[in-house]
Amino acid sequence: MSPLDGITVVALEQAVAAPFATRQLADLGARVIKIERPGSGDFARQYDRTVKGLSSHFVWLNRSKESLTLDLKHDRAKTILWELVARADVFIQNLAPGATVRLGFGAEALRSRHPRLIACDVSGYGPDGPYRDKKAYDLLVQAETGLLAITGIGDQPAKAGIPVADIAAGMYAYSGILAGLFLRERTGQGTALQVSLMDALAEWMGYPAYYTGYGGKAPVRAGASHAAIAPYGPFATGDDKVVLLSIQNEREWRAFCEVVLEEPGMATDPAFCGSAERVQNRAELHRRIDAVFQTLTVDAVTERLERARVAYSRMRTVEEFLKHPQLAARHRWGEIDSPVGRLWALRPPVDFAGIEPVLGSVPEVGHHNADILRELGYDAAQIAALRADGVI
Repeated sequence: MSPLDGITVVALEQAVAAPFATRQLADLGARVIKIERPGSGDFARQYDRTVKGLSSHFVWLNRSKESLTLDLKHDRAKTILWELVARADVFIQNLAPGATVRLGFGAEALRSRHPRLIACDVSGYGPDGPYRDKKAYDLLVQAETGLLAITGIGDQPAKAGIPVADIAAGMYAYSGILAGLFLRERTGQGTALQVSLMDALAEWMGYPAYYTGYGGKAPVRAGASHAAIAPYGPFATGDDKVVLLSIQNEREWRAFCEVVLEEPGMATDPAFCGSAERVQNRAELHRRIDAVFQTLTVDAVTERLERARVAYSRMRTVEEFLKHPQLAARHRWGEIDSPVGRLWALRPPVDFAGIEPVLGSVPEVGHHNADILRELGYDAAQIAALRADGVI
């Protein structure tokens, strides 16, 4: 039995944030019915064609779901959606601001008819305030929350290489829905949840916010280094490999000086004897480290780091990540079905003892139309009529 067996989720979703949340629910055994536009479906299906003709985003976000197409401009499509909601435990949506309210599927309308429903709205900026009606995409929210102001090098900003605002909102929607289901078990009542990309990423900006608000200036753009910790970040070895360091405390600093640099006196040098001093004298600190690392191979450097029990990693390409020995040793890769055949997929990050995760198929647009409608009592002639009229 999976943790969410018996839970049905109706998802009026697109792009990344809500689909990320519902995929986590599907991984735990929830039945997720994804509502898509007839014909084109979720526009994330068209982002690219790199996965044997499928979109990399869509494959990542939509395994283990059922696809039902509905054109909600048709009253008959709305009737079908209400029939699904009546059987659902969770309704989640991330359409454009105000769209579900205009369609008649706002959280208040949903819960007035179905008090046990968990209704989750995912938006860009939240349901009120001056930005309420603005469209929001991941990069734009990274800019609005100040993330771009601290990411990059010098005067050149850089967005995060993954959609962090979408992922943050998706994770809070996922955990909020789980909490809502638990609350329902205790009270018998559902609830309405509001999650925005801005609120989610604002939470993740906590350290820069405190650093700036109380320190009087924002963390500098430091590339792969750290504005408040040194040594931290990438260092090249003599054979043109890269090792990343992250010295977090004075014990590690002393061990690093004694074992790795073989310069024990650096540990008590007034220029480097504390975290603030090392940051202040970062240029000279890096010069001293580079002088040692450039005489060593990456294997020699990592051997010393292991002996010193100092945290480090090696910079890997995405291709190397796919073959990472830790993922292979822990059997983190599985397989899923798709319209183009079997594909590899990472297992969910949370392992439940004795329970295998759900690794279901990536659906074609509308693949489950007939099955779902038959469950709702529609016969073949009615389904054919709905298709002919463009309802599904």
